[in-house]
Order: sequence, then C-alpha cells, then structure tokens
Amino acid sequence: MKHQMIRVSSVEAPNNGFLLRVHFDDGTVKNINIEPVLYDELYAHLSRKKLFDNVTVDVEVGTPVWPNGAGFDLDMLYLWDDYVDAFSTQMKQAEQSDRKFPECA
Repeated sequence: MKHQMIRVSSVEAPNNGFLLRVHFDDGTVKNINIEPVLYDELYAHLSRKKLFDNVTVDVEVGTPVWPNGAGFDLDMLYLWDDYVDAFSTQMKQAEQSDRKFPECA
C-alpha cells in the first residue's frame, strides 16, 4: 500500500454511538464507526463513552488518540471501509484466543 502522507487535522465524537467525524488535511471528512473493532485490552476500553468522547489529535503524528493510548493508523482510517471488516475479524480472533489461554497466576 502506498502511504498517502495525509494527517488528521481535527476529530470529533458527535454523540452518535461510536462514530468519529475525522477531518483530514486534504479536505476529506469521513464519518467512521469504530464500534466493530472495540475488542482487546486497548480498544475495548473505548466502549466506555466517557473515554471514547475524549478523543484528541496527536499533533506530532496527526492521528486520533485517546487517553489510554489507543489510536489508529492514518492510512487505515482514510481507507476505513476497505479495512474495517478484516480488522474487526482479526480483533475478534485475538480476543477469543486470549480467552482460551488465560494468564497463569
């Protein structure tokens, strides 16, 4: 995949489920529903609306981030519709795999 050198200029969580309104510096605005990928230790916490709504833009790398360290690759966000199904499947499989092998005490 060719890296497009785009950045996120602003992001909003407009109180509509787990939808992000992402403004890219090329003028593109995308409404991205991240609910399908709210799995694993990092992303599952974003299902708490209070945390989800605290999304900001990391000005250094130009990507949305949350206080718990969660974030998404810029190219994946820009091409979200192309990636969301595969990413969601991968996250679900990883979570199921973790349940099969709980950590030893």
